[in-house]
Amino acid sequence: MNTELPEGWTIERVRGLSGDPGAVPLSIDRLAVLEVAGQGDYEPLRPDVILAFHELCLVRDDGEWFMGQLDDDGSVICWASYGSDLAEAIRGL
Repeated sequence: MNTELPEGWTIERVRGLSGDPGAVPLSIDRLAVLEVAGQGDYEPLRPDVILAFHELCLVRDDGEWFMGQLDDDGSVICWASYGSDLAEAIRGL
């Protein structure tokens, strides 16, 4: 599984665009799910990149970035897709 940032991206660029000098990549060896709106149910994600911005996270699954929150147990619960463009997803933070 690829855990690399998209071509042309570095963690420094992520930090600069987000304005968060503490942004870090996280291990993908954790539970990541997408909350199904209005159903109280969750779909599992298969992330190949997870970026943490304090409690908020961006999770990439199959080329699509999902916004979520890091839970106390280390899992990530996502609530929406922010598309395939990392810059746009970061702007959505």
